[in-house]
Amino acid sequence: MFSFDLLTQGIALVMDPYVLLVVICSGLYGLFIGAMPGLTATMAVALLVPITFYMEPVPAVASIITMSAMAIFSGDLPGTLLHIPGTPSSAAYCNDSFALAKQGKASMVLGVDLVLSCLGGLFGSLVLLCAAPALAEVALQFSSYEFFWLAVLGLSCAVLISGGSPLRGVISLMIGLLLTCVGSDITLGFPRFTFGNLSLLEGFSFIPAMIGMFGLAEVLSNVSKKEMHNTEIIKFTTDVFKGIGTLVRKVKFQILRSQLIGTVIGILPGAGGDIAAWICYGVGKRFSKNPDEYGQGSVEAIANSTTANNAAISGAFIPALVFGIPGDSLTAIIIGVLFMKGLEPGPSLFTEHGDFLYAIYVVFILANILLLPLGYIAIRLATKIMKVPPKLLNPIILGFCMVGAYAINNDNFDITCMLWFGIAAYIMISNSIPVAPAILGLVLGHMLENTFMQSMIKSEWDPLSFFSRPISATLGLITVLLWFSPFIVKAVKKARAKV
Repeated sequence: MFSFDLLTQGIALVMDPYVLLVVICSGLYGLFIGAMPGLTATMAVALLVPITFYMEPVPAVASIITMSAMAIFSGDLPGTLLHIPGTPSSAAYCNDSFALAKQGKASMVLGVDLVLSCLGGLFGSLVLLCAAPALAEVALQFSSYEFFWLAVLGLSCAVLISGGSPLRGVISLMIGLLLTCVGSDITLGFPRFTFGNLSLLEGFSFIPAMIGMFGLAEVLSNVSKKEMHNTEIIKFTTDVFKGIGTLVRKVKFQILRSQLIGTVIGILPGAGGDIAAWICYGVGKRFSKNPDEYGQGSVEAIANSTTANNAAISGAFIPALVFGIPGDSLTAIIIGVLFMKGLEPGPSLFTEHGDFLYAIYVVFILANILLLPLGYIAIRLATKIMKVPPKLLNPIILGFCMVGAYAINNDNFDITCMLWFGIAAYIMISNSIPVAPAILGLVLGHMLENTFMQSMIKSEWDPLSFFSRPISATLGLITVLLWFSPFIVKAVKKARAKV
C-alpha cells in the first residue's frame, strides 16, 4: 500500500547533498557511455559496481538508476547524427531518426527523444510507485509458453517494420534468425555452424553485429557515392524544444500506448527495453494512419519506441524488488548490489526497509526530471560533430565502430564480425532488403529457440501445450490475428464495398 510517511522519509534520504552529487555525476557518466556506440548501459553498470562498494545503499542504487536512465536516452544521439545506435534499444528507430536528420530536422528529433524519454521514464516510475506488488504477481504467471509467444509476436513485427515489400522483410528476418543458429545447441550443447572456430561457440555477439549493420554499412554507403550525403545534416538549431508541445499532442495516444506496453514488457523477466522498443515500433506501424512513413523518417515511430524503452527501465525493477527476479541485465546487477548491502529483495524489503524502497522511487522520478537539463547539455555537445567535414567524419565513425565492437569482449574476433556484418548489410541495402528485421531476428532468435525447446521438452512435444494456459492462449490468438490481419482487413473492405 502507498504510504505518504514512507514517501517523506524517502525524499529526505535522496535530498542529502552527497546523494544528489552522486546522482548528477552518475547522470553525466551515463550520458557519455550511452553516446559511445558499443558501450552499453549494462557495461556501464558493471564498471560502476566496484565504486558502489564504498557507498551507502541509497547512493549506490541511485547511481545505477540515474546512469541507466541517462544512457538509454543518449544512445539516441549517435543513432540520429551518425546512424549508429548507441544502445540496442535505439536500433529500433535509428533509420527514422537518421532519415529526419538528413532532412535538416536533427534538432526536432533529439528534442522528441529527450522529452518523450523523460515522459516514458516518469510514467514507469509512477507505475513502480503505485502498483509494484500487484503487477509483479502478474509477471510471475509467465512461463516459457508465454515468452515463446512474446518472441513470436516481436518477430511478427519484423514484416511490419520493414519498408516496401513484406517478402524482403521476411528474407531479412530469416537471415537474422539463421545467424542466431551459429554456436552451441542450447539443448545438446553440440556446436552448430562453427566450422571448427572456437570463437563461434558462443555465437555472434549482438552489439558488434548491430554496429556493423548500421554504422559500417553507412560508412560504406557514404564512400560509394560521388558526393557524400553527410553534408545534408549540418543544419541544426539549438532550440530543440521548439514545437515539441504540438508534436506531443499529435501523438499523445501513441505515447500513452507505448508507455503502457513498455512498462508491461519491462516487468516481464528477461524482456527489457530492447524488446519493448521493437514491439512498440511494430504495433505503432500496424495501427498508424501513415505506415508508409515508418523507416523513412516518421516522428510517430520515434515517439513509440523512445517512450517504451525508458518506461521499461522502471518496469524491470518491479519483479526485481518484489520477488528478487531480475527484469533485465541491469536489475540483475542491482539485485547483487542489494545483497552486498545486506538488503534482500522480496517482501521483507517492503516491510522492513520501506524508507529505502521509497527512496528508490524518488530517485527514479528525480533521474527522469534531471534528464531534461543534462540531456540538453549532451545534445549541445554531441551536435559539434556535425561541423566535422564528411571526409574526416567517415574515418572517425569507422574508428568508433571498431572501438565499440572490441569493447564488448576485448576480442579482435568481434571486430572481424563487425566488418563482415557491415559488408553484408551494405549488400542488403543495395538490393533493397531492409536491415532492421535482421537485427530483430538477432535480438529475439535465442529467446525464441530457448522458450520453444523448454516448452516442448516439458510438454513431451505436444504443440497444443502452447495454448494450454490462459495467458499463452491469449498471446497466441493475438499473434495469429496479427498474421491474418491484412486478409481480414481486405475482406472487410470488400464486404463494405458490396454494401
